[in-house]
Amino acid sequence: MTAAANNAPTNAPADLVAWVDEVAALTKPAAIYWCDGSEAERDRLYQEMVDAGVFIKLNEDKRPNSYLARSAASDVARVESRTYICSEKEEDAGPTNNWAEPTAMRETLTGVFDGAMRGRTMYVIPFSMGPLGGDISQLGVELTDSEYVVVNMRIMTRIGSEALDLIASGKPWVKALHSVGYPLVDADGTRRDDIAWPCNDDKYITHFPETNEIISFGSGYGGNALLGKKCFALRIASTMARRDGWMAEHMLILKITRAADAKEFYLAAAFPSACGKTNLAMLQPTIPGFKVETVGDDISWMRPGTDGRLYAINPEAGFFGVAPGTSVKTNPVALASLDHDTIFTNVALTDDGDVWWEGLTSEKPAHLIDWKGNDWTPESSEPAAHPNSRFTVRADQAATIAPNWEDPAGVPLDIILFGGRRASNIPLVAESYDWEHGVFIGATVSSEQTAAAEGSVGSLRRDPFAMLPFCGYNMADYWQHWLDMGDVLGDKAPKIFQVNWFRKGADGSFLWPGFGDNARPIEWAIKRVVGEVDADAAISGQLPKKGDLNVEGLDVDEATLDAIFALDPEAWAKEADLTEEYFAQFGDKLPARLSGQLAKLRERIAQA
Repeated sequence: MTAAANNAPTNAPADLVAWVDEVAALTKPAAIYWCDGSEAERDRLYQEMVDAGVFIKLNEDKRPNSYLARSAASDVARVESRTYICSEKEEDAGPTNNWAEPTAMRETLTGVFDGAMRGRTMYVIPFSMGPLGGDISQLGVELTDSEYVVVNMRIMTRIGSEALDLIASGKPWVKALHSVGYPLVDADGTRRDDIAWPCNDDKYITHFPETNEIISFGSGYGGNALLGKKCFALRIASTMARRDGWMAEHMLILKITRAADAKEFYLAAAFPSACGKTNLAMLQPTIPGFKVETVGDDISWMRPGTDGRLYAINPEAGFFGVAPGTSVKTNPVALASLDHDTIFTNVALTDDGDVWWEGLTSEKPAHLIDWKGNDWTPESSEPAAHPNSRFTVRADQAATIAPNWEDPAGVPLDIILFGGRRASNIPLVAESYDWEHGVFIGATVSSEQTAAAEGSVGSLRRDPFAMLPFCGYNMADYWQHWLDMGDVLGDKAPKIFQVNWFRKGADGSFLWPGFGDNARPIEWAIKRVVGEVDADAAISGQLPKKGDLNVEGLDVDEATLDAIFALDPEAWAKEADLTEEYFAQFGDKLPARLSGQLAKLRERIAQA
């Protein structure tokens, strides 16, 4: 009997056992452990990690069942420069991805994985992305030598016996292989001590779209190691979705209920980083009788339902959020969800065994242990928490979680929002003229890299559909897939809107209050969906008519509202030129319909 089969669950299918054996023969772990997802398993791993110095247990009275991990200083974020799409043809990866020839990359990976798990346990993690057995859900198995990965995957996905049952029933599954690349025994049998955060200077985060495989080496951190997250949920899932007629998107999902008529609406929204996505996911609206609940904070998988509408699920089970800047003011819901059963990574430790990060409180503690394990005071020159420090917590710990967030059938979308951080040009809210125009808006999403004066266009950082680092294939083909999905959905497609909370006045201050008041442009979008208000045609899209945007109780005068919606034809002409320049990199792959939308934009600019 093989090593994997020896302790495999009785229902583990032969092809899975064979793969585990194949990987074990290459990586040479000291043991193989099949995860069942139980609380007993979790608690045992937590204790082992505390005993090994990998986890610090936080103050049980202040933060029950919560832990702090500190990574190596060289392993603190996704490494896009070492992230590859290994498609058979280079053109299928496109100009926005790093491409690697698959056969050559497999040879390289075989070399680095040879003996990579010596002295360690290889964990077999069967998992489901999305509710178990759901119509839109998908299955995977991650093999890893990192206990940190196991306990985080337990929060972020549905791991264990039930997922394995579905794989055993014959459902397809994605292979995900990971190693920190720090064996404890070398080829000659010489042992070395383990360290709190093992990793390797050589890093490879690779994706093989034709075979639905993910292979990651050298990093123990976040999206490089929790392979259900960006690697599966976006890069591999986006290629699966294109093949099979669905969509894998970097989008939050909200449920909105109007008390006045008890009508429910669902919204998916794509925002590049640093544009308030998590705050919107847990929005506390300032409009009386307007209730917002969270279905998902980061990723949306969407599929046409039997009624022709587009249904969405959150494929994740938890939140892997950025800690710095999270506070009672910015996101009270997220903060409250971290009160218990949370894993923190690279935040600071207080003297009474709790956590702290920049932005958590207005007053800095007199003394902390920083994310590197050093003493820290307010006079220290470096931040106490790493800017990309994280929390991992179950989604249902958020008070705003919708009761139906795990509906296996998904929720029917009414609205799709695109946002970016723009100081100028883009109005507070605009509706696309149609689905095709909406795809053009999504394809040209950008944020300003430099401070831009009113009427200027700054240096733009493009992040189409907020998918730039996460699309598993050629971005131009991805846009074509969106156009094709619009053809499938027809008049049942969600309405598409663009929002911008970050417009600035001539003095450089924000014109819109933001936060809970961001519910107001969304309220107008809902009124458009149900046909309660008309709109004015403009350069960028259809804008609210005067008096239709609810600003009751806000300190926003007419002049400010005019500035929030002002569209300068000259600045928009420059925007159109930048878009043409941007589109040029995609050559013949660029969908003709997007070139047509650019021409229509120029016509609207000329008319204005």
